[in-house]
Amino acid sequence: MNAPANLKYTQNDEWFDPASGKMGLSDYAQSQLSDIVFVEILVEAGDTVEAGKAIASVESVKASAEIYAAASGKVVAVNAGLADKPETLNSDPYGEGWMVQVESGAPGEVMDAAAYEEYCTGRAH
Repeated sequence: MNAPANLKYTQNDEWFDPASGKMGLSDYAQSQLSDIVFVEILVEAGDTVEAGKAIASVESVKASAEIYAAASGKVVAVNAGLADKPETLNSDPYGEGWMVQVESGAPGEVMDAAAYEEYCTGRAH
């Protein structure tokens, strides 16, 4: 499992980068979902999002899932390219696989990478 130390994580498996305001689906989540075949971003630039509210929906060969905002703030960008290349979430969840970027994002209930890795390990048993 890959959980970069500079990011914050939610119990719903979303990540948030306090430095850039970007957020998306964690590596753990994409590995559990398997091959992602569909992504729909539910918000647009200019919208205000609230931590814990749905910002996207994904479907894989195994399941579908809602993606929730890891932080509150004004949306300044969305990764529209994911609709055409949903598999990016599997290959690069923390890079090209970002979903939404907020300005002045205030994180919701998040944990650091070490706590998130421990949380994910606990769920595996």
